Amino acid sequence: MCRALCQLVVFGCSLVMLAGFATTAVADDDPEPPRRIYLDEFRPQSELKTPEHLLRKAKFPCVNVHTHPGRLSDEEIDEMVRVMDEANIAVSVSLDGRAGPRFANHYQKLRQRHPNRFVVFVRMDYIGNGDADDSSTWDVHQPGFGRRMADRLSDAVKQGAGGLKLLKDLGLYLRDPEGNLIRPDDPRFDPVWQRAGELGIPVLWHVADPVAFFRPTNERNERWEELYRHPEWSFHGKDFPSHQELIDARNRVIARHPQTTFICAHMADVPEDLAKLGSYLDRYPNMNVEIAARVAELGRQPYTARKFFLKYADRILFGTDGVPPMSELIPHWRFLETWDEYFPYEDNPFPPQGFWNIYGIGLPDDVLRKVYHENAARLIPAVREALQQQGVID
Repeated sequence: MCRALCQLVVFGCSLVMLAGFATTAVADDDPEPPRRIYLDEFRPQSELKTPEHLLRKAKFPCVNVHTHPGRLSDEEIDEMVRVMDEANIAVSVSLDGRAGPRFANHYQKLRQRHPNRFVVFVRMDYIGNGDADDSSTWDVHQPGFGRRMADRLSDAVKQGAGGLKLLKDLGLYLRDPEGNLIRPDDPRFDPVWQRAGELGIPVLWHVADPVAFFRPTNERNERWEELYRHPEWSFHGKDFPSHQELIDARNRVIARHPQTTFICAHMADVPEDLAKLGSYLDRYPNMNVEIAARVAELGRQPYTARKFFLKYADRILFGTDGVPPMSELIPHWRFLETWDEYFPYEDNPFPPQGFWNIYGIGLPDDVLRKVYHENAARLIPAVREALQQQGVID
């Protein structure tokens, strides 16, 4: 009995030791639970392995209809042209021309240093001879503004301007002396739209921002992170018009002036709803769009975007916004020319326009030629002349 009791004790001790070992082993293998991180710390690295085509140049000569070299030094302009050469961008359109004496300075700086590589659009001038610090003196608030601005537009075209550029300040920032926002379809501007048509130059118009900027900045807003960093970009609340009100006002102008060519920047500010945009293009034959700063939106809907590009191939122009380095041009070529999958739309590891990647839409050559330069040459006489001087087109 003593021997049996001893064996039982030894067996029991063995069980305890084994249980302790098992407990220790499980504890050692159990990983630490992931710590909670903030949204701005999240940097997911995709494990997806698919073919990549890091194109450094457009397949055909390209016209970038949306750039901003206005504040560049001579050396920076030279670098911009070097990148244009490498990327097969034949012409860039500067949207930084200022009405009045400053226009000639900007125009000559670009054209003399790099002949036939730049076309310059002039901006709407709301101030005129008024005091920049006293909005009540601005020309836009004085009787006859439309005719005077139309004449300034004519003068700029005589100096070489290739078109008129409208910023989103009309509709979102420009106010009358009583503090009320001025609508984009205010009739005081009708003489300007009409004159552009008479001169045969296009109006390139940025009228709104992404629709998410007009939504509450809360957990449901897909651009929350961007708006958190830039709360001044939000147009929700206060006395701002809705996104659709701005779009409708612009469209009324386009309808009132069928002889004037309009190029609506940033996919007409409705890249999130290409069916709606298509209905506008069907309704207004003088309306066209350009893709600047909206590859992120287009590339996340590749099936819909490709169908849109094929259907409206004659109405879409290439643009980038800013002065893009090669690293920002590569996603544009990949989006338009390849079938690459799920790639970053910017070289920034923290994407600026939303937490998603994009896909290529593999456009056929005839559509690429139209988007890259044929549409711009048809709609912008100054671009056509620059391309002819380079021998890109007849």
